[in-house]
Amino acid sequence: MGMKVLWTPAWIARHLIALAVVLGCLGLGWWQFSRASGGNNLSWGYTFEWPVFAAFFAFLWWREVQLALRPPATEEEAADDEPARLPGAAVTVGRPVRVAVRADQAADDPELDAYNDYLTWLARHPGAGPADYPGFSKN
Repeated sequence: MGMKVLWTPAWIARHLIALAVVLGCLGLGWWQFSRASGGNNLSWGYTFEWPVFAAFFAFLWWREVQLALRPPATEEEAADDEPARLPGAAVTVGRPVRVAVRADQAADDPELDAYNDYLTWLARHPGAGPADYPGFSKN
């Protein structure tokens, strides 16, 4: 199989598209560099951004080529990937379970309790302001 896979019409189209995109990104980077050299300060960022896009697309193309050249997995390798399970055994599906955490009752905080009472009172009296709270005191 080998390299012959990379010369099918579909792969030739992929190679040409990858080349066009990489060259296009590099060309846009050069264009932004010429604009930045002409005084457009915003273009300096794009001058460095377009080559990064080109490098990313070249990496994607390289990765696809590597995956295409990888030999297909044999039945033995595929069997090794599956977890061992007895034939006829029930399939178990793990689901995330939330466990209720009980607040520690030993850590009583009077300031926290007063603040929670204040918030509860404000929730029950939507039009009221902080000065309307019965426990409000001007210091």
